[in-house]
Amino acid sequence: MPLPESAAVAAELRTAIGKLSRRVKLEDQMPLGQVAVLGSLDRNSAMTTSELAADQRVRPQSMARAVGLLVEQGLVTRRAHPTDGRKTLVELSAAGRTLLEEERGRRADWLARAIEAELSGAERELLARGIGLVERLAAHKD
Repeated sequence: MPLPESAAVAAELRTAIGKLSRRVKLEDQMPLGQVAVLGSLDRNSAMTTSELAADQRVRPQSMARAVGLLVEQGLVTRRAHPTDGRKTLVELSAAGRTLLEEERGRRADWLARAIEAELSGAERELLARGIGLVERLAAHKD
């Protein structure tokens, strides 16, 4: 049996990962943009609003509004930048970290239930082995 072409596999993989990602995000109870900002702060630590905007690919003004809402909800805090007094750093608060962990937990729970319901034992083993392959692809630098 001939090997599938890399371009065809790439297109199918991208589509499947996109569908799965969108489905998992349906488990979130807070707006996706807010979860994305909290996740970015969790992964990158404190950031300026401009850095967050660049990370999320939105306009700085839009990010400033989003950060303002998150501050009002007590999910992030602001503090002075240690080396540049003109800048302010935004960081995850304890409440923000707790909420983010709850959101991630809901996503993981749904995915675990779907794996259990949809895949046989052999398929679960195959999926587990394939995770390393996806990780290698994600780490590829061009």
